[in-house]
Amino acid sequence: MAQRIYEGDAYSRAFDAYVTGCAPGKGGWLVTLDRTAFYPEGGGQPGDMGLLGSVRVLDTREKDGEVVHVCGAPLETGAHVHGEIDWARRFDHMQQHSGEHIVSGLICARFGCDNVGFHLGAKSVVIDFNYPIPPEALPGIERAANEAIWENRPFLVSHPGPEALAALEYRSKKELHGDVRIVECPGADRCACCGTHVKSAGELGLIKITDRKPFREGVRLEMLAGARAYDYVCMAAAQNHAVSVLASVPEGGTAGAVERLQAELASVKYRCVGLENRVFAQYAEQYAGKGDALLFLDGLTPEALRRCCLAVAERCGGRCAVFSGEDGEFHYAVSGYDAKALNAALHGRGGGKNGFAQGSAAAARAEIEAYFLK
Repeated sequence: MAQRIYEGDAYSRAFDAYVTGCAPGKGGWLVTLDRTAFYPEGGGQPGDMGLLGSVRVLDTREKDGEVVHVCGAPLETGAHVHGEIDWARRFDHMQQHSGEHIVSGLICARFGCDNVGFHLGAKSVVIDFNYPIPPEALPGIERAANEAIWENRPFLVSHPGPEALAALEYRSKKELHGDVRIVECPGADRCACCGTHVKSAGELGLIKITDRKPFREGVRLEMLAGARAYDYVCMAAAQNHAVSVLASVPEGGTAGAVERLQAELASVKYRCVGLENRVFAQYAEQYAGKGDALLFLDGLTPEALRRCCLAVAERCGGRCAVFSGEDGEFHYAVSGYDAKALNAALHGRGGGKNGFAQGSAAAARAEIEAYFLK
């Protein structure tokens, strides 16, 4: 069984080892070593990537107690290799995982709940809790998490003996026995964990909770730490500044400005719908009692097409079809026509029920007129 360097030193970026096995497998060549700094996927944390000699390590997994390096090419059993992990990726994972511990520890202590799921993704960290944490509690949790960073609290790793472990309060998704690795950030969290972590909370720089949504009987949170949190805050600040410039308001007043613009837009839309309906009533009067009607109108939304078609169909005494767009990119609303046949003839997509349908047609106006006026 390989010596796992990362368990004692998560900052080890390079090492030397001997190849103990190599075989083709899922995703590449499965290589085992006598010692490794590569962390295998587990506990919600992805496996490391990097190099073994000149061969790229695409993933690292654990199988039957062995650390398996998924490589892009074979390595000779018994060969000496120099390993280098992708440090930027590893340190990002250390920041995210350590940040998750702080947030989960604070939440579980405050609400007496459990972290029932954790996934360290490429864009964010997702944490599931079995308690409906109220949204108004999150700013306080986030503040307390960042206070742990400002105080630069250490991350302590220990392996308590059976008696000490039995007397210790710590987070775990299941009952554990034997050699249990405990990771603690004083005042924030104490948890059984096999992952890699920073030495002290100050290395996280920042923790930011970015989303909350209901999930089963509890909630699902998304969070960022370290460089990811910094990039997110920079992006949000840039967006807020752009909105403040466009709305001609201070950066602290963008939400109110957007609310006012939304209210103004809703009022304009309401007036536009009223004006459109008056125009549609005029078309309905124009086609009253004339039987089947085919109209081509510019600039109508699908909703406006619907209202126009229904208004004209009610008065014309026959079927009605209304099109808006240009050759090859028309949208339609029809009443009394077979949508399936229409789509087949006019390269269209769409449908409906009770004799009414809406969709699009990749046809020229001449083709449409030939179909409806035949």
